[in-house]
Amino acid sequence: MNSKHPETLALHAGWRHDPATNAVAVPIYQTTSFQFDNAEHAADLFALKQLGNIYTRIMNPTADVLEKRVAALEGGAAALAVASGQAASALAVQNLARVGDNIVSSTNLYGGTWNLFANTLRDQGIEVRFVDPADPEAFARATDDRTRAYYAETLPNPKLEVFPIAEVAAIGRRFGVPLIMDNTAAPLLVRPFDHGAAVIIYSGTKYLGGHGTSIAGLIVDGGNFDWAAYPDRQPALHQPDASYHGAVWVEAAKPLGPIAYILKARVTLLRDLGPALSPFNAFLVLQGIETVALRMERHCSNAQAVVDFLLTRPEVARVIHPSQQTGAAAERAAQTMRGGYGGLVGLELAGGADAGRAFIDRLQMVLHVANIGDARTLAIHPASTTHSQLEAEEQMATGVSPGYVRLSIGIEHIDDILADLGQALDAVTVRAAA
Repeated sequence: MNSKHPETLALHAGWRHDPATNAVAVPIYQTTSFQFDNAEHAADLFALKQLGNIYTRIMNPTADVLEKRVAALEGGAAALAVASGQAASALAVQNLARVGDNIVSSTNLYGGTWNLFANTLRDQGIEVRFVDPADPEAFARATDDRTRAYYAETLPNPKLEVFPIAEVAAIGRRFGVPLIMDNTAAPLLVRPFDHGAAVIIYSGTKYLGGHGTSIAGLIVDGGNFDWAAYPDRQPALHQPDASYHGAVWVEAAKPLGPIAYILKARVTLLRDLGPALSPFNAFLVLQGIETVALRMERHCSNAQAVVDFLLTRPEVARVIHPSQQTGAAAERAAQTMRGGYGGLVGLELAGGADAGRAFIDRLQMVLHVANIGDARTLAIHPASTTHSQLEAEEQMATGVSPGYVRLSIGIEHIDDILADLGQALDAVTVRAAA
């Protein structure tokens, strides 16, 4: 498969046909286990002398196609499919950081990731240091000898200011620190490896799947980070791993390619913690990926039309979208994103939290759900839902104010989207005046 065009890769990468039946559609290999050819074959698989199917908790042929397809779309070396985007976030960090280590993260995060970092990983002995990405050098200042990774979202939900990928990736490479980028909100619009990121993660639940049917996560290894050059900075990949017969991952991976990072994640963390993606969900996400290029075009164009509409409404104090940014943020969005600014739109209602709730309650077509990236248009009031576990100052740091409403603009006819938003805003005006 020589194409570099995402529209083609989304349909063809990683699969041609089933060699047993010549079926063109990717089969759902709904099995727990796989027959070994003989005792030597089984021993070679367990010793990593060759890669192959052992048990679906570790790998599965349906998930394998999904992994190859997403790796191809991103220009990466290999990928790992897991049960959810949250599992991808956790494993991406745990693969490098141990008790006493730290990572440096952007403050501009999804609320679930913030809670994972600020509480759950802290309880596991991993410190997360939050810095404002408006100043990329803040990552350097927060780095010490125990810093194992940097972490950020490409198009952070809900702040929607494009992260300075190239600047922070370059800072990290000075120290031997890889940049992990959550690209969930910007598939095809941004390729973080092209800007120097080392690892990409996705919640496949969102735009990749696109239909609100399946929870999934992915970790993609760029194969572009020289792990072997940093034995002191990256001990997890250099020190013998007692969980796998003393394997040193930068050495064990050499016969297989530049995949030390993703190999370790698969055969230790996925094996031991067990957040495996079901074959059926892998199949459903693959169906979504086949049309992701077309859907992203419509998401972007509809979202821009919504922005233009909201700017005309007096009930809206501010519209949050890359097209409305100025200065360095606007320049970065223009340089980094291609083909559009994504399907997410934020709006600040002048009436605050009460206005936000009134707006949500009045929506008729637009669904009130916690997800983003569906083919359908979705809305939520983050301060009382997705970010409600955060303290007030933490909410503000992530871009959530009391009157903030997040819209995930779908692919319906734009006239219907605008009509529903308009009548809901009319209700905000009535209630505010009452």
